[in-house]
Amino acid sequence: MILVCGEALMDVFSEQETASGLVLDARVGGSPFNVAVGLARMGQPVAFFGGLSQGFLGDRLRKALVAEHVEIGFSPVVDAPTTLGLVGLLDDGSASYAFYGNGCADRLIKADDIPDLDDRFTALHFGSYTTVVEPVASAQRLLIERERHRRLIAYDPNLRLNVEPNLGRWTSTMAWMAAHVHIIKVSSEDLHASFPGAPLNEVAKSWLGLGCRLVVVTRGGSGAIAFTQTEVVEVASPRVDVVDTVGAGDTFQAALLTWLSERGTLSVAAVESLGAQQLRLALEFASGAASMTCTRRGADMPRRKEFGNG
Repeated sequence: MILVCGEALMDVFSEQETASGLVLDARVGGSPFNVAVGLARMGQPVAFFGGLSQGFLGDRLRKALVAEHVEIGFSPVVDAPTTLGLVGLLDDGSASYAFYGNGCADRLIKADDIPDLDDRFTALHFGSYTTVVEPVASAQRLLIERERHRRLIAYDPNLRLNVEPNLGRWTSTMAWMAAHVHIIKVSSEDLHASFPGAPLNEVAKSWLGLGCRLVVVTRGGSGAIAFTQTEVVEVASPRVDVVDTVGAGDTFQAALLTWLSERGTLSVAAVESLGAQQLRLALEFASGAASMTCTRRGADMPRRKEFGNG
């Protein structure tokens, strides 16, 4: 089983203008929430650890997780609102976000909320803004420090400067994560924003030098590239008609973890020993899954039966 840690929120899309305002379409979301749903749809046992509100939006998030067969027993019910992420779509289908989340449930996880994990759990995933806002960020670090020698840990920065505008907070968190987690998946867009002018391979090598075992950089329509201590492997992205890119990175991460799990390689030792051919197959599998999400509106992750063995 995989434990996914982080935020669950409502993505609010602008549908159309009306005489008096806008028609809005609110959908369940949040990067870690999407990864959890993606894993469940790909047949992986998964649980979610994040603060969910007591209100009707929190109820809808819980209902969605249960419907997708994501275990929610580790997610505290918090007397606080649900974060809203307003999503605007650009002409190329890429998304821009504005978040309304100060004092909301997903940020209020504390050390006392950290769950005890039994032997069912083989891996944990962390990502996005709950790794940089308090008190949840400190609670997550305690969990990582407790589990890093027992289970595989994955991380996706999923940079959101409109939540935490201090870039130094993000880059220091990335460095801390690189020294404590085993897999980092990051978009080239986030890397360029975080380390302007720095070559992608130099950033990846610096993280490997800190202790991370596998760094994967996704590059949208240009494909993905994986770095380990001994290998550098690059694959192209499938060509598809893009509706939008919402959830594509989360799908990639869920598919990558699924590929590893299905082959019995969801462990630190196994990830360290992945060869070039295995890495190529893993990237192709994850890229194919992400491309399917790009053909749909919103973070609609594919189900395992929709694509091949990889």
